[in-house]
Amino acid sequence: MLGRRDFLKLLLFSSLAMKAEAAEILRSGNAPNHEALHYRRLGNGRVGCLLCPRGCTIESGSTGFCRARQNIGGTLYALGYAAPCAIHLDPIEKKPFFHFLPKSRSYSIASAGCNLRCKFCQNWEISQCSPLDTVNYAAPPESIARAASRAECRSIAYTYTEPSNFFEYMLDTAKAAHGAGVLNIYHSNGFINQGPLKELSPFLDAANIDLKGFTSAYYRDVCEGELEPVLETLKGLKRAGIWVEITNLVIPGMNDDMTTIRRMAEWIRGNMGPDTPLHFSRFFPLYRMTHIPPTPVETLEKARAAARQAGLKYVYIGNVPGHAGENTYCPKCARLLIGRSGFSVLDMHLKESRCPSCGTRIPGRWT
Repeated sequence: MLGRRDFLKLLLFSSLAMKAEAAEILRSGNAPNHEALHYRRLGNGRVGCLLCPRGCTIESGSTGFCRARQNIGGTLYALGYAAPCAIHLDPIEKKPFFHFLPKSRSYSIASAGCNLRCKFCQNWEISQCSPLDTVNYAAPPESIARAASRAECRSIAYTYTEPSNFFEYMLDTAKAAHGAGVLNIYHSNGFINQGPLKELSPFLDAANIDLKGFTSAYYRDVCEGELEPVLETLKGLKRAGIWVEITNLVIPGMNDDMTTIRRMAEWIRGNMGPDTPLHFSRFFPLYRMTHIPPTPVETLEKARAAARQAGLKYVYIGNVPGHAGENTYCPKCARLLIGRSGFSVLDMHLKESRCPSCGTRIPGRWT
């Protein structure tokens, strides 16, 4: 239980404390009450989770690798259902989305847990624990959709942690959002099986996938995951007609080899198309990588140049406010179309989704 001072402090720092209908009750150690999807009973009280490629076999009383799904008496429960630990209003550029409803706000939610163990995670306080260990809002899907609409948010973002771990909650909220005329955006590590992804896709409007590196060794050693399922997720989202942007966090000495970066960009061009926005994001020391220095801006500029040489038309530099690499330029005549600094849009020169100088259509969802 929270003391009065801590309770008031939490409300003070919540961007939605006074306006979000969703944030009705604060609670800690919520009891699981929603059966999970995508699992099978194995006998002897065990279950097999089918949500992500990890395929956890979970004994009764235990949780899976993600810490967000618990086997109780042979039934798998989604611990984070209707229990987000974070609710905020964010500019959509923070996700980051640069070709999807610029200057709009997104109602952002997360529940605790993750199916990777990235050593650089910036939200490790909530991603590397269970929903039973966080202070959570009581927020049913319908209340999230209503609150987003009343806050004049164009979208709901499933973000901060890995949203596939609160899959059922995300799915039901996404359905409610579409019913309320609100769009859904998915910021994910992409480590999800194709069956659940296909179930979710009809209710997604845009996705930003963290392509953390482009070697199996990097995924294994730094993230405790696998590369191939993430590539399959990207292709699955493309087939479903969902707008996709990709983020790559560039870490010095870890995934900043330009030959590998060029191969990654070539894969994106060949499988996702040359119009797919790619964001190279600057690393800062965090979590278990405090010994590694920030990414030199020059490295990000080299990565951007390599990706453009590989045929990608829209390549951005992130976490360097004011850098020209944050802006969108026409790939044909090089006119500045959208000027940005950090999460702020400073200039918008698109005319009906086209460059006003040469008429080139700029892909994305602009209105």
